[in-house]
Amino acid sequence: MIVVDSSVWIDFFNGKNTPDVETLDNLLGFQEVATGDLIILEVLRGFRSDKDYAIARSHFSSLIQFNMLNSELALTAADFYRKLRKKGITVRKTADVIIATFCIANGHSLLFSDRDFQPFADHLGLRSAGSAVSKS
Repeated sequence: MIVVDSSVWIDFFNGKNTPDVETLDNLLGFQEVATGDLIILEVLRGFRSDKDYAIARSHFSSLIQFNMLNSELALTAADFYRKLRKKGITVRKTADVIIATFCIANGHSLLFSDRDFQPFADHLGLRSAGSAVSKS
């Protein structure tokens, strides 16, 4: 299963032509694509137009959606964050720690363009579903 992060969805909905958006385009309709509650929140909160918001919300309702945090995963996420900090790596957003931890714990690949996920791939076993290397 491939989970698509908000960093890719935002580019997708903004019509940006990036390698990760192209990967998403190639996946939609051909492979199961999933998202999560945190990702949906991150994407939908940014829409200014009610019409665009409604379109995106409808699109998400057709995807597999996961609740990405529970008490066990919260502890694992804290452990992962601390492991990276000990390596001198600070992940900027708590939501990214949760999303990466969810994917690692459940064996899902993550399609992302946010550089905060790369340390999870490099050091903790996150499987990247795209071309993510040193981005935003």
